[in-house]
Amino acid sequence: MANEGNIIFNIEKAKHFSEWFTEIIKTAELADIRYNVKGFLVFQPWSVLCMEKMYNHLEKIMRKKGHKPYFFPTLIPESNFNLEGEHVQGFSPEVFWVTKGGSAELPEKLALRPTSETAFYQMFALWIRSYKDLPFKTYQRANIFRYETKATRPFLRSREFHWVESHCAHASEKDAENQVHEDMATTKEVLHDIFGLPFIFFERPSWDKFPGANRTFAADVLNPDGKVIQQPSTHLLSQDFAKAFNVKFTDEQGKEKYAYITCYGPAISRIFASVVIVHGDNQGLVFPWSISPVNIIIVPITSTPILIKKASQLKQELEELNIDVEIDTSDKTPGEKFYFWEMKGVPLRIELGNKEMKNKELTIYRRDLNKKETIKEENLISYIQATSKSYDANLINKTDELFKNRIKNACSKEDISSVINQGKIARCGFCSVSKAGTPCAEIVEKELGAKVRGTKLEKESFNGLNKCVICSKKANEVVYIAREY
Repeated sequence: MANEGNIIFNIEKAKHFSEWFTEIIKTAELADIRYNVKGFLVFQPWSVLCMEKMYNHLEKIMRKKGHKPYFFPTLIPESNFNLEGEHVQGFSPEVFWVTKGGSAELPEKLALRPTSETAFYQMFALWIRSYKDLPFKTYQRANIFRYETKATRPFLRSREFHWVESHCAHASEKDAENQVHEDMATTKEVLHDIFGLPFIFFERPSWDKFPGANRTFAADVLNPDGKVIQQPSTHLLSQDFAKAFNVKFTDEQGKEKYAYITCYGPAISRIFASVVIVHGDNQGLVFPWSISPVNIIIVPITSTPILIKKASQLKQELEELNIDVEIDTSDKTPGEKFYFWEMKGVPLRIELGNKEMKNKELTIYRRDLNKKETIKEENLISYIQATSKSYDANLINKTDELFKNRIKNACSKEDISSVINQGKIARCGFCSVSKAGTPCAEIVEKELGAKVRGTKLEKESFNGLNKCVICSKKANEVVYIAREY
Protein backbone atom coordinates (compact mmCIF):
# COMPACT_ATOMS: atom_id res chain seq x y z
CA MET A 1 0.00 0.00 0.00
CA ALA A 2 1.00 3.62 -0.43
CA ASN A 3 2.62 5.01 2.70
CA GLU A 4 2.25 8.79 2.76
CA GLY A 5 4.90 9.20 5.43
CA ASN A 6 7.69 7.51 3.51
CA ILE A 7 6.11 7.65 0.03
CA ILE A 8 6.52 3.91 -0.38
CA PHE A 9 4.33 2.34 -3.03
CA ASN A 10 3.93 -1.42 -3.03
CA ILE A 11 0.76 -2.88 -4.53
CA GLU A 12 0.70 -6.14 -6.43
CA LYS A 13 -0.48 -4.81 -9.77
CA ALA A 14 -1.41 -8.16 -11.32
CA LYS A 15 -3.74 -9.12 -8.45
CA HIS A 16 -5.10 -5.71 -7.49
CA PHE A 17 -5.01 -3.73 -10.72
CA SER A 18 -7.93 -1.39 -9.98
CA GLU A 19 -6.50 -0.45 -6.59
CA TRP A 20 -3.04 -0.09 -8.12
CA PHE A 21 -4.28 2.33 -10.79
CA THR A 22 -6.28 4.44 -8.35
CA GLU A 23 -3.41 4.66 -5.87
CA ILE A 24 -0.68 5.49 -8.38
CA ILE A 25 -2.71 8.40 -9.75
CA LYS A 26 -2.99 9.79 -6.23
CA THR A 27 0.47 8.93 -4.87
CA ALA A 28 2.42 10.04 -7.95
CA GLU A 29 0.23 13.17 -8.20
CA LEU A 30 -0.84 12.60 -11.78
CA ALA A 31 -4.30 14.11 -11.34
CA ASP A 32 -6.54 15.47 -8.62
CA ILE A 33 -10.09 14.17 -8.92
CA ARG A 34 -11.53 16.54 -6.30
CA TYR A 35 -12.57 19.19 -8.84
CA ASN A 36 -16.26 19.81 -8.24
CA VAL A 37 -17.64 18.93 -11.68
CA LYS A 38 -18.24 15.21 -12.21
CA GLY A 39 -16.02 13.61 -14.83
CA PHE A 40 -13.52 16.48 -14.92
CA LEU A 41 -10.11 16.36 -13.29
CA VAL A 42 -7.12 18.57 -12.68
CA PHE A 43 -4.04 17.34 -14.52
CA GLN A 44 -0.99 17.79 -12.30
CA PRO A 45 2.57 18.60 -13.43
CA TRP A 46 3.86 15.01 -13.49
CA SER A 47 1.25 13.98 -16.07
CA VAL A 48 1.32 17.28 -17.97
CA LEU A 49 5.10 17.17 -18.46
CA CYS A 50 4.82 13.66 -19.88
CA MET A 51 1.87 14.51 -22.12
CA GLU A 52 3.64 17.59 -23.49
CA LYS A 53 6.42 15.31 -24.71
CA MET A 54 3.84 12.89 -26.11
CA TYR A 55 2.18 15.72 -28.04
CA ASN A 56 5.54 16.88 -29.39
CA HIS A 57 6.46 13.44 -30.74
CA LEU A 58 3.08 12.96 -32.40
CA GLU A 59 2.82 16.44 -33.89
CA LYS A 60 6.38 16.33 -35.22
CA ILE A 61 5.64 13.11 -37.11
CA MET A 62 2.33 14.44 -38.43
CA ARG A 63 3.90 17.66 -39.69
CA LYS A 64 6.60 15.64 -41.47
CA LYS A 65 3.75 13.86 -43.27
CA GLY A 66 2.25 17.11 -44.47
CA HIS A 67 -0.32 17.96 -41.79
CA LYS A 68 -0.64 21.66 -40.95
CA PRO A 69 -1.65 22.84 -37.45
CA TYR A 70 -4.80 24.84 -36.76
CA PHE A 71 -6.69 26.16 -33.73
CA PHE A 72 -10.46 25.87 -34.18
CA PRO A 73 -13.15 27.36 -31.91
CA THR A 74 -14.38 25.24 -29.02
CA LEU A 75 -18.04 26.11 -29.74
CA ILE A 76 -19.89 24.59 -32.68
CA PRO A 77 -23.37 25.77 -33.80
CA GLU A 78 -26.16 23.21 -33.54
CA SER A 79 -26.94 23.80 -37.23
CA ASN A 80 -23.53 22.37 -38.16
CA PHE A 81 -24.39 19.10 -36.41
CA ASN A 82 -27.74 18.85 -38.12
CA LEU A 83 -26.20 18.87 -41.59
CA GLU A 84 -25.05 15.22 -41.37
CA GLY A 85 -27.81 13.07 -39.91
CA GLU A 86 -25.87 9.98 -38.85
CA HIS A 87 -23.19 12.09 -37.17
CA VAL A 88 -25.61 14.18 -35.11
CA GLN A 89 -27.57 11.07 -34.13
CA GLY A 90 -24.38 9.41 -32.94
CA PHE A 91 -23.14 12.33 -30.84
CA SER A 92 -26.26 14.17 -29.62
CA PRO A 93 -26.57 12.13 -26.38
CA GLU A 94 -22.99 13.09 -25.45
CA VAL A 95 -23.06 16.82 -26.20
CA PHE A 96 -22.73 19.60 -23.65
CA TRP A 97 -24.86 22.52 -24.89
CA VAL A 98 -24.28 26.22 -24.24
CA THR A 99 -27.63 28.04 -24.30
CA LYS A 100 -26.89 31.41 -22.70
CA GLY A 101 -24.43 34.26 -23.14
CA GLY A 102 -24.52 35.96 -19.77
CA SER A 103 -28.22 36.17 -18.91
CA ALA A 104 -29.36 36.34 -22.55
CA GLU A 105 -30.65 33.27 -24.37
CA LEU A 106 -28.56 32.52 -27.44
CA PRO A 107 -30.37 32.51 -30.78
CA GLU A 108 -28.87 29.07 -31.47
CA LYS A 109 -27.52 26.39 -29.14
CA LEU A 110 -23.75 25.98 -29.25
CA ALA A 111 -22.05 22.66 -28.58
CA LEU A 112 -18.84 22.22 -26.64
CA ARG A 113 -17.06 20.23 -29.31
CA PRO A 114 -17.36 16.46 -28.83
CA THR A 115 -15.29 16.22 -32.05
CA SER A 116 -14.73 18.76 -34.81
CA GLU A 117 -15.77 17.31 -38.17
CA THR A 118 -18.60 19.79 -38.50
CA ALA A 119 -16.30 22.73 -37.70
CA PHE A 120 -13.44 21.75 -40.02
CA TYR A 121 -15.57 20.85 -43.01
CA GLN A 122 -17.48 24.11 -42.95
CA MET A 123 -14.10 25.78 -43.49
CA PHE A 124 -12.89 23.16 -45.97
CA ALA A 125 -15.72 24.31 -48.26
CA LEU A 126 -14.25 27.82 -48.19
CA TRP A 127 -10.60 26.85 -48.56
CA ILE A 128 -10.62 24.02 -51.15
CA ARG A 129 -11.15 24.96 -54.77
CA SER A 130 -8.98 22.83 -57.06
CA TYR A 131 -7.36 19.42 -57.23
CA LYS A 132 -4.14 21.37 -56.69
CA ASP A 133 -5.30 22.05 -53.13
CA LEU A 134 -5.47 18.32 -52.41
CA PRO A 135 -4.62 16.47 -50.32
CA PHE A 136 -5.57 19.06 -47.72
CA LYS A 137 -4.12 17.76 -44.45
CA THR A 138 -4.89 19.48 -41.16
CA TYR A 139 -4.78 18.81 -37.44
CA GLN A 140 -5.36 20.55 -34.15
CA ARG A 141 -4.45 19.94 -30.53
CA ALA A 142 -7.66 20.34 -28.58
CA ASN A 143 -9.79 19.55 -25.56
CA ILE A 144 -13.06 17.81 -26.34
CA PHE A 145 -16.11 17.33 -24.17
CA ARG A 146 -18.49 14.38 -24.04
CA TYR A 147 -21.27 13.81 -21.55
CA GLU A 148 -20.11 10.33 -20.60
CA THR A 149 -22.93 8.60 -18.74
CA LYS A 150 -20.98 5.53 -17.64
CA ALA A 151 -18.77 5.49 -14.56
CA THR A 152 -15.91 7.91 -15.15
CA ARG A 153 -12.29 7.05 -14.37
CA PRO A 154 -9.29 9.39 -14.51
CA PHE A 155 -7.60 9.46 -17.93
CA LEU A 156 -9.49 6.37 -19.11
CA ARG A 157 -13.06 7.63 -19.21
CA SER A 158 -13.63 11.31 -18.54
CA ARG A 159 -16.00 14.02 -19.72
CA GLU A 160 -13.12 16.13 -20.98
CA PHE A 161 -10.05 14.74 -22.65
CA HIS A 162 -7.04 16.06 -24.50
CA TRP A 163 -6.25 14.90 -27.99
CA VAL A 164 -5.00 15.61 -31.48
CA GLU A 165 -7.58 15.39 -34.23
CA SER A 166 -6.62 15.30 -37.88
CA HIS A 167 -8.98 16.00 -40.79
CA CYS A 168 -7.93 15.53 -44.40
CA ALA A 169 -9.62 15.99 -47.78
CA HIS A 170 -8.62 13.93 -50.84
CA ALA A 171 -9.33 13.79 -54.55
CA SER A 172 -10.21 10.10 -54.69
CA GLU A 173 -11.39 7.27 -52.50
CA LYS A 174 -8.05 5.53 -53.07
CA ASP A 175 -6.19 8.57 -51.78
CA ALA A 176 -8.45 8.58 -48.72
CA GLU A 177 -7.74 4.88 -48.12
CA ASN A 178 -4.02 5.60 -48.37
CA GLN A 179 -4.43 8.30 -45.71
CA VAL A 180 -6.12 5.82 -43.38
CA HIS A 181 -3.15 3.48 -43.82
CA GLU A 182 -0.78 6.38 -43.19
CA ASP A 183 -2.66 7.14 -39.95
CA MET A 184 -2.23 3.54 -38.88
CA ALA A 185 1.50 3.76 -39.65
CA THR A 186 1.69 6.94 -37.56
CA THR A 187 0.02 5.10 -34.70
CA LYS A 188 2.71 2.41 -34.80
CA GLU A 189 5.54 4.94 -35.06
CA VAL A 190 4.26 6.81 -32.01
CA LEU A 191 2.39 4.37 -29.78
CA HIS A 192 4.68 1.38 -30.20
CA ASP A 193 8.04 2.68 -31.35
CA ILE A 194 8.19 5.71 -29.00
CA PHE A 195 5.68 5.17 -26.19
CA GLY A 196 6.32 1.41 -26.04
CA LEU A 197 2.67 0.31 -26.17
CA PRO A 198 1.74 -3.02 -27.83
CA PHE A 199 -1.55 -3.00 -29.73
CA ILE A 200 -3.56 -4.68 -32.46
CA PHE A 201 -5.31 -2.69 -35.19
CA PHE A 202 -8.83 -3.88 -35.95
CA GLU A 203 -11.41 -2.80 -38.46
CA ARG A 204 -14.43 -2.16 -36.32
CA PRO A 205 -17.70 -3.97 -37.14
CA SER A 206 -20.47 -2.02 -38.86
CA TRP A 207 -22.38 -1.41 -35.63
CA ASP A 208 -19.31 0.08 -33.95
CA LYS A 209 -18.21 2.52 -36.65
CA PHE A 210 -17.66 6.21 -36.01
CA PRO A 211 -20.95 8.05 -36.68
CA GLY A 212 -20.93 8.96 -40.37
CA ALA A 213 -17.99 6.72 -41.36
CA ASN A 214 -17.93 4.09 -44.08
CA ARG A 215 -15.09 2.28 -42.32
CA THR A 216 -13.45 2.66 -38.91
CA PHE A 217 -10.09 1.28 -37.80
CA ALA A 218 -8.83 1.41 -34.22
CA ALA A 219 -5.86 0.34 -32.13
CA ASP A 220 -6.62 -1.77 -29.05
CA VAL A 221 -3.98 -1.75 -26.31
CA LEU A 222 -4.09 -4.73 -23.95
CA ASN A 223 -4.13 -4.13 -20.21
CA PRO A 224 -2.39 -6.52 -17.82
CA ASP A 225 -5.84 -7.44 -16.44
CA GLY A 226 -6.94 -8.62 -19.89
CA LYS A 227 -9.22 -5.73 -20.78
CA VAL A 228 -8.45 -3.63 -23.85
CA ILE A 229 -8.37 0.14 -24.21
CA GLN A 230 -9.27 1.69 -27.54
CA GLN A 231 -6.56 4.11 -28.54
CA PRO A 232 -6.18 6.03 -31.85
CA SER A 233 -8.90 5.41 -34.39
CA THR A 234 -8.95 6.50 -38.02
CA HIS A 235 -12.00 6.78 -40.23
CA LEU A 236 -12.84 6.74 -43.92
CA LEU A 237 -15.87 9.00 -43.83
CA SER A 238 -18.97 8.75 -45.95
CA GLN A 239 -19.20 11.36 -48.70
CA ASP A 240 -22.34 12.56 -46.94
CA PHE A 241 -20.02 14.89 -45.01
CA ALA A 242 -18.56 16.41 -48.18
CA LYS A 243 -22.04 16.78 -49.66
CA ALA A 244 -23.54 18.24 -46.47
CA PHE A 245 -20.79 20.85 -46.14
CA ASN A 246 -20.31 21.32 -49.90
CA VAL A 247 -16.62 20.34 -49.85
CA LYS A 248 -15.93 20.32 -53.60
CA PHE A 249 -12.97 20.69 -55.91
CA THR A 250 -12.44 21.09 -59.65
CA ASP A 251 -10.47 18.22 -61.19
CA GLU A 252 -7.88 18.38 -63.99
CA GLN A 253 -10.65 18.24 -66.61
CA GLY A 254 -12.47 21.13 -64.98
CA LYS A 255 -15.22 18.89 -63.57
CA GLU A 256 -16.55 19.63 -60.11
CA LYS A 257 -16.38 16.73 -57.63
CA TYR A 258 -16.95 16.10 -53.95
CA ALA A 259 -13.86 15.44 -51.85
CA TYR A 260 -13.22 12.25 -49.91
CA ILE A 261 -12.59 12.99 -46.24
CA THR A 262 -10.75 11.13 -43.47
CA CYS A 263 -10.31 11.86 -39.78
CA TYR A 264 -7.93 10.52 -37.13
CA GLY A 265 -8.04 11.02 -33.35
CA PRO A 266 -5.19 10.10 -31.00
CA ALA A 267 -6.33 11.01 -27.46
CA ILE A 268 -3.15 11.90 -25.61
CA SER A 269 -4.72 11.84 -22.14
CA ARG A 270 -6.14 8.37 -22.80
CA ILE A 271 -2.86 7.13 -24.30
CA PHE A 272 -1.16 8.43 -21.15
CA ALA A 273 -3.37 6.05 -19.16
CA SER A 274 -2.00 3.14 -21.21
CA VAL A 275 1.57 4.34 -20.63
CA VAL A 276 0.91 4.29 -16.88
CA ILE A 277 -0.87 0.93 -16.95
CA VAL A 278 1.33 -1.02 -19.36
CA HIS A 279 4.75 0.06 -18.08
CA GLY A 280 4.02 0.45 -14.36
CA ASP A 281 4.93 -2.23 -11.81
CA ASN A 282 4.42 -3.03 -8.13
CA GLN A 283 6.69 -0.14 -7.13
CA GLY A 284 4.82 2.46 -9.17
CA LEU A 285 5.38 4.21 -12.49
CA VAL A 286 7.91 3.35 -15.18
CA PHE A 287 8.26 5.94 -17.93
CA PRO A 288 9.98 5.44 -21.28
CA TRP A 289 13.01 7.69 -21.55
CA SER A 290 11.58 9.60 -24.52
CA ILE A 291 8.49 10.84 -22.66
CA SER A 292 9.50 10.78 -19.01
CA PRO A 293 8.74 14.08 -17.20
CA VAL A 294 12.29 13.92 -15.82
CA ASN A 295 14.98 11.70 -17.32
CA ILE A 296 17.48 11.75 -14.48
CA ILE A 297 17.21 12.53 -10.78
CA ILE A 298 20.44 13.32 -8.93
CA VAL A 299 20.36 12.40 -5.25
CA PRO A 300 23.16 13.80 -3.08
CA ILE A 301 23.47 11.42 -0.12
CA THR A 302 24.05 14.37 2.21
CA SER A 303 23.41 18.09 1.74
CA THR A 304 27.02 19.16 2.14
CA PRO A 305 28.06 22.11 -0.07
CA ILE A 306 30.61 20.02 -1.97
CA LEU A 307 28.01 17.39 -2.97
CA ILE A 308 25.40 20.01 -3.90
CA LYS A 309 27.97 21.83 -6.02
CA LYS A 310 28.94 18.58 -7.78
CA ALA A 311 25.29 17.69 -8.38
CA SER A 312 24.70 21.13 -9.92
CA GLN A 313 27.72 20.68 -12.18
CA LEU A 314 26.45 17.30 -13.41
CA LYS A 315 22.98 18.74 -13.94
CA GLN A 316 24.35 21.54 -16.10
CA GLU A 317 26.42 19.15 -18.21
CA LEU A 318 23.44 16.88 -18.84
CA GLU A 319 21.02 19.71 -19.59
CA GLU A 320 23.34 20.84 -22.37
CA LEU A 321 22.41 17.53 -24.03
CA ASN A 322 18.68 18.41 -23.77
CA ILE A 323 18.18 15.94 -20.92
CA ASP A 324 15.66 16.82 -18.23
CA VAL A 325 17.41 16.61 -14.86
CA GLU A 326 16.43 17.43 -11.29
CA ILE A 327 18.34 17.39 -8.00
CA ASP A 328 16.64 16.15 -4.84
CA THR A 329 17.77 18.45 -2.04
CA SER A 330 14.85 17.61 0.25
CA ASP A 331 15.39 16.71 3.90
CA LYS A 332 14.18 13.11 3.40
CA THR A 333 16.56 10.24 4.12
CA PRO A 334 18.39 8.78 1.09
CA GLY A 335 16.18 5.67 1.26
CA GLU A 336 13.00 7.76 1.21
CA LYS A 337 14.31 9.67 -1.80
CA PHE A 338 15.11 6.43 -3.62
CA TYR A 339 11.65 4.99 -3.02
CA PHE A 340 10.00 8.27 -4.03
CA TRP A 341 11.71 8.60 -7.41
CA GLU A 342 11.30 4.91 -8.16
CA MET A 343 7.58 5.35 -7.56
CA LYS A 344 7.58 8.40 -9.86
CA GLY A 345 9.12 6.31 -12.65
CA VAL A 346 12.23 8.39 -13.39
CA PRO A 347 14.44 6.31 -15.72
CA LEU A 348 17.82 6.95 -14.10
CA ARG A 349 18.93 7.96 -10.61
CA ILE A 350 22.45 9.19 -9.94
CA GLU A 351 23.56 8.67 -6.33
CA LEU A 352 26.28 11.03 -5.24
CA GLY A 353 28.06 10.51 -1.92
CA ASN A 354 31.48 10.98 -0.39
CA LYS A 355 32.58 7.57 -1.64
CA GLU A 356 31.66 8.48 -5.21
CA MET A 357 33.39 11.84 -4.93
CA LYS A 358 36.57 10.24 -3.60
CA ASN A 359 36.70 7.58 -6.33
CA LYS A 360 35.43 9.89 -9.10
CA GLU A 361 32.61 7.43 -9.70
CA LEU A 362 28.83 7.56 -9.92
CA THR A 363 26.30 5.01 -8.73
CA ILE A 364 23.43 4.80 -11.22
CA TYR A 365 20.09 3.07 -10.72
CA ARG A 366 18.06 2.00 -13.78
CA ARG A 367 14.31 1.93 -13.20
CA ASP A 368 13.63 -0.44 -16.11
CA LEU A 369 15.98 -3.09 -14.72
CA ASN A 370 15.60 -2.16 -11.04
CA LYS A 371 19.32 -2.47 -10.52
CA LYS A 372 22.37 -0.34 -9.75
CA GLU A 373 25.73 -0.09 -11.44
CA THR A 374 28.84 2.01 -10.87
CA ILE A 375 30.58 3.94 -13.64
CA LYS A 376 33.51 6.30 -13.84
CA GLU A 377 32.39 9.91 -13.79
CA GLU A 378 34.34 10.61 -16.97
CA ASN A 379 32.15 8.04 -18.78
CA LEU A 380 28.83 9.62 -17.73
CA ILE A 381 27.96 11.30 -21.04
CA SER A 382 28.72 8.25 -23.18
CA TYR A 383 26.85 6.07 -20.68
CA ILE A 384 23.75 8.30 -20.84
CA GLN A 385 23.82 8.49 -24.62
CA ALA A 386 23.93 4.69 -24.92
CA THR A 387 21.46 4.02 -22.12
CA SER A 388 18.84 6.48 -23.38
CA LYS A 389 18.57 4.34 -26.54
CA SER A 390 18.71 0.92 -24.93
CA TYR A 391 16.29 1.94 -22.17
CA ASP A 392 13.26 2.36 -24.44
CA ALA A 393 14.22 -0.67 -26.54
CA ASN A 394 14.25 -2.73 -23.36
CA LEU A 395 10.78 -1.49 -22.34
CA ILE A 396 9.39 -2.23 -25.80
CA ASN A 397 10.74 -5.77 -25.68
CA LYS A 398 9.14 -6.25 -22.26
CA THR A 399 5.73 -4.94 -23.26
CA ASP A 400 5.65 -6.81 -26.56
CA GLU A 401 5.50 -9.94 -24.43
CA LEU A 402 2.03 -8.81 -23.31
CA PHE A 403 0.40 -10.08 -26.50
CA LYS A 404 2.35 -13.32 -26.65
CA ASN A 405 0.07 -16.24 -25.81
CA ARG A 406 -2.74 -13.80 -24.96
CA ILE A 407 -4.88 -14.61 -28.01
CA LYS A 408 -6.70 -17.92 -27.91
CA ASN A 409 -9.19 -19.59 -30.24
CA ALA A 410 -12.75 -20.01 -28.97
CA CYS A 411 -15.45 -22.22 -30.52
CA SER A 412 -18.34 -21.62 -28.10
CA LYS A 413 -19.76 -19.10 -25.65
CA GLU A 414 -18.23 -21.15 -22.86
CA ASP A 415 -14.84 -20.96 -24.57
CA ILE A 416 -15.13 -17.17 -24.89
CA SER A 417 -16.03 -16.81 -21.23
CA SER A 418 -13.09 -18.98 -20.21
CA VAL A 419 -10.64 -17.09 -22.43
CA ILE A 420 -11.62 -13.61 -21.32
CA ASN A 421 -11.78 -14.64 -17.67
CA GLN A 422 -8.13 -15.65 -18.04
CA GLY A 423 -7.33 -12.09 -19.14
CA LYS A 424 -6.97 -13.04 -22.79
CA ILE A 425 -8.54 -12.14 -26.14
CA ALA A 426 -10.81 -14.67 -27.85
CA ARG A 427 -10.35 -15.34 -31.56
CA CYS A 428 -13.55 -16.71 -33.09
CA GLY A 429 -15.46 -17.49 -36.22
CA PHE A 430 -18.38 -15.08 -36.69
CA CYS A 431 -21.36 -14.94 -39.01
CA SER A 432 -21.15 -11.25 -40.01
CA VAL A 433 -19.59 -7.96 -38.98
CA SER A 434 -21.19 -6.02 -41.84
CA LYS A 435 -24.80 -6.32 -40.68
CA ALA A 436 -25.72 -3.66 -38.13
CA GLY A 437 -27.28 -4.84 -34.89
CA THR A 438 -26.54 -8.51 -35.43
CA PRO A 439 -28.10 -10.64 -32.65
CA CYS A 440 -24.86 -12.55 -32.19
CA ALA A 441 -23.00 -9.36 -31.24
CA GLU A 442 -25.76 -8.46 -28.80
CA ILE A 443 -25.40 -11.86 -27.13
CA VAL A 444 -21.66 -11.30 -26.74
CA GLU A 445 -22.32 -7.99 -24.99
CA LYS A 446 -25.31 -8.95 -22.85
CA GLU A 447 -24.39 -12.49 -21.83
CA LEU A 448 -20.60 -12.34 -21.79
CA GLY A 449 -19.95 -8.70 -20.91
CA ALA A 450 -17.51 -8.39 -23.80
CA LYS A 451 -17.44 -6.80 -27.25
CA VAL A 452 -16.57 -7.85 -30.77
CA ARG A 453 -13.48 -5.73 -31.40
CA GLY A 454 -13.49 -6.39 -35.15
CA THR A 455 -11.36 -8.09 -37.76
CA LYS A 456 -7.64 -7.85 -38.43
CA LEU A 457 -6.63 -5.79 -41.44
CA GLU A 458 -5.10 -8.71 -43.29
CA LYS A 459 -7.52 -11.48 -44.27
CA GLU A 460 -7.13 -14.45 -41.96
CA SER A 461 -7.65 -18.14 -42.60
CA PHE A 462 -10.31 -19.76 -40.43
CA ASN A 463 -8.06 -22.56 -39.13
CA GLY A 464 -11.00 -24.61 -37.90
CA LEU A 465 -13.15 -21.63 -36.87
CA ASN A 466 -15.64 -22.34 -39.63
CA LYS A 467 -18.82 -21.73 -37.65
CA CYS A 468 -20.11 -18.64 -35.90
CA VAL A 469 -19.15 -18.92 -32.24
CA ILE A 470 -22.67 -17.83 -31.22
CA CYS A 471 -25.25 -19.08 -33.75
CA SER A 472 -23.22 -21.93 -35.36
CA LYS A 473 -24.02 -20.72 -38.88
CA LYS A 474 -21.26 -20.56 -41.45
CA ALA A 475 -18.54 -18.14 -40.35
CA ASN A 476 -17.80 -15.33 -42.79
CA GLU A 477 -15.21 -13.58 -40.65
CA VAL A 478 -12.60 -14.21 -37.99
CA VAL A 479 -13.19 -11.75 -35.16
CA TYR A 480 -11.63 -10.90 -31.83
CA ILE A 481 -13.65 -10.58 -28.63
CA ALA A 482 -12.50 -8.92 -25.40
CA ARG A 483 -13.64 -6.88 -22.45
CA GLU A 484 -12.93 -3.17 -22.64
CA TYR A 485 -12.51 -0.03 -20.58
